[in-house]
Amino acid sequence: MSPSTSRTLAVRWAGGEPRRGPLTLGQANMIRCILRDGAADVDIHDVWPVPAGASVEAVLAALRDLTLRHEALRTVFPHPEHAQPEQQVVRTEGEFTVTVVDFEQLPDDPAGHADALAREARRAPFDLGRDHPLRCVLLTERGAPAFLALVAGHAAADGSALAVLREEWTALLLGSELLPLDGTLTPLQLAAEEAAPAGVRKAESSLRYWEKVLRTGPQAMFAEPRARTAGGSAAQLTLRSARGGKALARACARLGVPASTVLLTAWCALVAHRAGQDTYVGAAPTANRYKAQLTRTVTPLSQDALLRLDVTAPGFDALLGSAWTAALNAYRHSRFDPLRLWEMIDATTVQRGSRFGRDVVYNDVSGLAGALRPAAATADAEPELELTRGGEQALPTALLAFVYRTEPLLHLALWADPQLFDEAEAAGFLTGLVRLLEAAADGDVPLADLTAVTGVAGPERGGDWQLVDGCWVSPAAVAAALSDALDGRPVHVTADLTAYLADGTTPERAHAALMRLIPSRPGVLAPRRYLIVPDAPAEPGLSRAWLQQPTLLEGSGRPAADPT
Repeated sequence: MSPSTSRTLAVRWAGGEPRRGPLTLGQANMIRCILRDGAADVDIHDVWPVPAGASVEAVLAALRDLTLRHEALRTVFPHPEHAQPEQQVVRTEGEFTVTVVDFEQLPDDPAGHADALAREARRAPFDLGRDHPLRCVLLTERGAPAFLALVAGHAAADGSALAVLREEWTALLLGSELLPLDGTLTPLQLAAEEAAPAGVRKAESSLRYWEKVLRTGPQAMFAEPRARTAGGSAAQLTLRSARGGKALARACARLGVPASTVLLTAWCALVAHRAGQDTYVGAAPTANRYKAQLTRTVTPLSQDALLRLDVTAPGFDALLGSAWTAALNAYRHSRFDPLRLWEMIDATTVQRGSRFGRDVVYNDVSGLAGALRPAAATADAEPELELTRGGEQALPTALLAFVYRTEPLLHLALWADPQLFDEAEAAGFLTGLVRLLEAAADGDVPLADLTAVTGVAGPERGGDWQLVDGCWVSPAAVAAALSDALDGRPVHVTADLTAYLADGTTPERAHAALMRLIPSRPGVLAPRRYLIVPDAPAEPGLSRAWLQQPTLLEGSGRPAADPT
């Protein structure tokens, strides 16, 4: 249905004190992501229902009040072109706009229509040095506000902060008085706390934890022949299941632990089983709002917690205790300097010879007050097991899950790399997750029986695939990647990952060339050593012909490790 009118209203605001200072860790992290990946894939959006009876003027006034209440909405990040901002500046006056789209009659799915408008608005990036960080579209019906679709610059707010804004905006429109923010840290106060000795020690501890995981854990969870290239897109698959919710509740009662812990354990067990790994490594974005002074802070506090879990326990119950400990350890180490983290990742990449894939991301927002859950696909409020396929979006990971609700039904969305999961396999994975919860509700589940219990099978590697340095790798795939990196030069790689190359290059040049290619080749681990021999054999596939030649040059190809 076409809107009858569309107009853009400008809202002026003035107030507060001018301030400036360094970035918080969260701001620096999100700005880096925006500049690297593009705002459309990083910024966030939401749809807020407008309380009945509220006027357009009241909606705009509430947005102005939020801007004056929270410094983050008055903050910009000036920076030279092609440079990372280093400071935040709090302004004392400015303007934002709201586009009003009026309908004679709202569409059949007005919230869905508002969501589509918000997604469209996300395509245009914010000017970090100038723009107000909220971009709003107000849907009205014959002048009466119905839904506010808005985009938030991720440098100003994360999902938890957006929930705070939504709650306060709704309260203002209902005529409630907001409590003062006494004791709540502003972004500049948080930056000062992070720069204090205790904050620096905490960030350093997080970097050490991440480095240990990245140096010893699997670099790619899905290292198998089907994983051919990194990046791409995937369709959203949404599960709504009363069966899953009931099973989760019964499992919690049997085991005496929260639903979030049971579900996380089931997720880790099933992902590792499907990936054929003894260790689960995955990102779990965490709100980092563990102190009272941060619960209502509007700024991006969320950062990745990197969860590493040994899944070789005999059964689900034993794994549950390990998962709880591993999750706490990961969450404790989720505050870090993102620039230093990526420097460490780059250094580890060169030394270990494989790029950390961030293959799996698990984001449980079921406990986030005020979070908007996607609309149901059917009128059934509590379907036994409903799977709905949605639109496609860019997928920088292999497997991404959002948990929206755990009671009275299990509600989550999954995006799965189609190279690894076709439509039936993605659906089977979510169905298998429900089956695992049902089995765990009845008693302990032997992890060796996961295929029979869930219907989800492990990978088919076969051939020359083997476990090297904690990573599944195919020497033939390594040889092919190295040959491609060297413009087709013949290469032979042995089972112990020693590479043989004909004269005309050096170990250092060969390793550097492969490192440039590795980010696009999931599961490739660089050779441990490079041996340069006089000539490629007439038949390069004959191993003995390579090994019998004298060695001209030999080395790891890696630069000397930094002793610090």
